[in-house]
Amino acid sequence: MIGMVATVAVATPAEANPKYSGIVIDAKTGKVLYSEDADALRYPASLTKMMTLYLTFEALEAGKIRLNTRVPFSKNAASEPPTKLGVGVGNSITVEQAMLGLITRSANDASTALAEFLGGSEERFARMMTQKARALGMTRTVYRNANGLPNTAQVTTARDQARLGIALRQHFPQYYDYFSVGSFRFGKQTIRGHNRLLGTVRGVDGIKTGYTRASGYNLVTSAVADGRSVVGVVIGGRSGAARDQQMRKLIATYMPKASRRGGGDLIAETKDAPTLTAEVASKATTASTASVSAGLDLPENGPVPTYRYNEARIETAYAATSTSEVVGKRALAATLKIQRDAAVPPADLTEQGDTGGSLDELTTSSTVAAVASDAAPSGWVIQIGATPDKGQAQDLLSKAKNQGGKALSSAQPFTVAVNSGSQQLYRARFGGFDNQNGAAAACKALKRKGFACWASQQ
Repeated sequence: MIGMVATVAVATPAEANPKYSGIVIDAKTGKVLYSEDADALRYPASLTKMMTLYLTFEALEAGKIRLNTRVPFSKNAASEPPTKLGVGVGNSITVEQAMLGLITRSANDASTALAEFLGGSEERFARMMTQKARALGMTRTVYRNANGLPNTAQVTTARDQARLGIALRQHFPQYYDYFSVGSFRFGKQTIRGHNRLLGTVRGVDGIKTGYTRASGYNLVTSAVADGRSVVGVVIGGRSGAARDQQMRKLIATYMPKASRRGGGDLIAETKDAPTLTAEVASKATTASTASVSAGLDLPENGPVPTYRYNEARIETAYAATSTSEVVGKRALAATLKIQRDAAVPPADLTEQGDTGGSLDELTTSSTVAAVASDAAPSGWVIQIGATPDKGQAQDLLSKAKNQGGKALSSAQPFTVAVNSGSQQLYRARFGGFDNQNGAAAACKALKRKGFACWASQQ
């Protein structure tokens, strides 16, 4: 597990800085190569957007939204302070544009718009973010907004941010390359990113910068070179230049010490979402933080919005596959092409009011009812798509089985029939995985072949 082994810190900031925290983790083994105040509570600033993107990637992978789904901007989202894209009230952009806005410009308005879209409100989305942090083992992180604008109750640690950086790489290889985008076109603008290490430090492929006056200058960096892989975190730099220089020094010092061996499957998500401990709460930087963290019970009892979507249209498109053998960035391009070419209207989410539920309850008994199933195995399963024709679902499973290699050698293919409105769908799935790691490995193998895939527990 990450954080179990630490070496003596030898690369420290030149000046004493009470805001500073840093850590470097071997992303293949989980060994801590460098640590300085890595568990001290700090303000995340725009590192917050990494979790906003994690939940966005998760919704994309599950087929609940698509890259071309339209994200509306409320008055609340449009009025967020800079940095921002400047989308007016009542207008909308695509999910992909919002993601790129977060990664490059660190757009606060786009982050809030995504939060309201996926969570019903930014407050509810922040609870989802905190709950996800617990599931990823980020035990000392509390989110109160989706963009990182100042909030004394929003805290994290360098170690937690390293875990999140590794989880983004590990869980979403099909979307992770977005973090290496240095600029993108938005209307008549060319928006350039804030990450000065991209293209200037060998092996750096992302992830995110951040700054507020209270936090100082923050940076999470991923680097891969010579068969080695590290994730580093610097929080509380005195300036952007000082922060970047510290990260350069950390990468230069510790990349050669990282291992070339190891599977890299370090962050296993759990269903458990414990609250912050009293010991952590007592160390909070303000009375407000302590009060919030001590009373954090997830999920909250109050009413939350429910969203519904046309599952037939989304899942049928999600079943599209490519049989070409692709890896790395070619795999990402193939995945994006599958999603862009799918004939799905861009806006399928509509608010239904404060009726309770969660993001995982987008399909309810009133809209989708299971009517038949093959012999469905228990434990972990993966889904590769859904189609109105059972024969097509079985053909999809056969193609995936042939190309999945060892990862699917003992997997059991099966279909699940569901009714969605007036249409019947057949979900194409594989079962028989003993644990999440096995299911995740199978998904990775299929994604490298161009198949859509997501894992869940029966």
